[in-house]
This record gives sequence, structure tokens and C-alpha cells, in this order.
Amino acid sequence: MRTKYKPWAKPYIEEHTDYSLTDEEISSLEDFYLEIGSGKGDFIYKMSTKFPTRQFLAVEKNVTCAGIALKRLVENEVKNVKLLWRDGEEVVHLIKDHSVNIIYLNFSDPWPKKRHSKRRLTYGNFLKEYQRILKKDGLLIFKTDNSDLFEYSLESFKEAGFKNIEVDNNYDGLDPDDAPTEYELRFRALGTPIKRVVIKND
Repeated sequence: MRTKYKPWAKPYIEEHTDYSLTDEEISSLEDFYLEIGSGKGDFIYKMSTKFPTRQFLAVEKNVTCAGIALKRLVENEVKNVKLLWRDGEEVVHLIKDHSVNIIYLNFSDPWPKKRHSKRRLTYGNFLKEYQRILKKDGLLIFKTDNSDLFEYSLESFKEAGFKNIEVDNNYDGLDPDDAPTEYELRFRALGTPIKRVVIKND
């Protein structure tokens, strides 16, 4: 379900530049946690409060979702999250090698049409960049309710050369190093199985 456009979102983001980063600042980041496709920020907010000593970077390309997420961070005076209203692909290219502890891909857009496969966040070109920016033994954590995207992603992970792949077809949500997203809570209430993959970068 698409989020209704909010005209206040863009000016709000532009007003709160203290939560953003320049290209140069992105390139200098080290020892942080990255969520690509943060939606309205439910996951990143919960994780930031659960792990106050961690530094998080959230990336969301939808201006309304990014605005809603940022508003929550600002109003709760969250200090350990930077949020970028940008396309994930261009941000990932800026990140230095072996600087990310965990990459979170939560309920990413499945882009179901075959001609749009290159836009999926588990497409091969993205995975090469994830391998580059993850620390040795860093984690890529992927959650979805979409069976087609799940199967496509498993094949992509294997083709990319990932070997330490832990697959859960009905994730119970009890990993202490996790938090439920808005979508996840909705799907769980409907009884929809949540599929999860945890990959360790060799």
C-alpha cells in the first residue's frame, strides 16, 4: 500500500539538515549499522532506542516516508541515527569498504515485473556492493513476506558467492538483535509467515 503524499515532508527534511549527511560525510563513516528502505522509520527508531550506543544510517527514497520517519526521530530527540532521503544505490556507492556491521533489508519493494528486477535490493549488483561495504563477519539481514522475492533473493545470494546463509521460512521475531517493522506487525496479525535470511560476510 502506497503512502499518501504529504506536502510538508520535503520542507521538513530540508529544515533538519542535522539529521542528514553530505557525500563526504557518508564516505567517512565507520563502524555503523545500515538500513536500506526504511519506510516510515518504525524499525530504525526501535533499534536506535534498543541499542543507544550504536550508530545507524537509514536510507529511504520516498519523500513522504522519509519525512514521517525523520519527524519521529526529531520529536523523540534520537541522536544515534542519520536519515537520508536518497536512493539506496547511490548511497551504497559512497560507503567505504568494510565499514558496516549489519545491513538490514526489511520488507523491500518486490518489483514483481521481470523487467524491473534490477531495482530489487537483492539484485546481483547490489549484493556486490554489500559484500564490499560489510565488515568481515558482518551481517546482511533480509526479511520479507513475499515468497517470490524470497526465492529470487535466495538464488541471488548463492550466485553472489555468499556461503554462510541461514534461512528461516517462518521467523518467530525473537532474535534480540532485531525489531518488528510496521509491515511485519501487520502481516503477523494476519497470520502471514515472515521469511528471514541472515548472511555472514566471509
